[in-house]
Amino acid sequence: MENHGLYLTPFQRKYLLKSLETDLRAEYRRRIEIMLLADIGQSQAQICEALGCAQETARYWITMAQTGNAHHWGDRPMGRPKAVNEQYLIRLQELASHSPREYGYPFQRWTGQWLSKHLAKELGIKVSSCHINRLLKEMRLSTRPKDSTTEKYSSSQQDSGIKIGDLPSNVEPSFLCNSV
Repeated sequence: MENHGLYLTPFQRKYLLKSLETDLRAEYRRRIEIMLLADIGQSQAQICEALGCAQETARYWITMAQTGNAHHWGDRPMGRPKAVNEQYLIRLQELASHSPREYGYPFQRWTGQWLSKHLAKELGIKVSSCHINRLLKEMRLSTRPKDSTTEKYSSSQQDSGIKIGDLPSNVEPSFLCNSV
């Protein structure tokens, strides 16, 4: 690198180079590299090719270097802001471990949708029911009963009123196979 670049002050250049020596996420490292390459006169296209980054990304960080804002490389967080915090996860786990009836609901089992609604009302954080189910899975929790097959068979047995023992043993189940 030259002593005097196009956009960065000697202090900014030194700061960016020093930052590269730390353990950074690849995206943060790329921001710094874009600004350093722009400072030595590389074009946006050359930078994109060298670093494999999008034109928009290169353009943004080149502009940051040009406007004297190189020191802000770590200010913009990566990705979407995280809505779910530790308090939210603890409360979700607490709710999922108890019956909704304990909280005044008329149903026996939570759904992702109802957990989402309840937590939005209680904590003010709106999360989709799909994300709730994903979080529950990560916590090894579920809104489904422990043994759904047993419950399914017992409830269908109660609904139909027919029991296996009620069928005569000499009747062939002709609907299961074709007779010749």
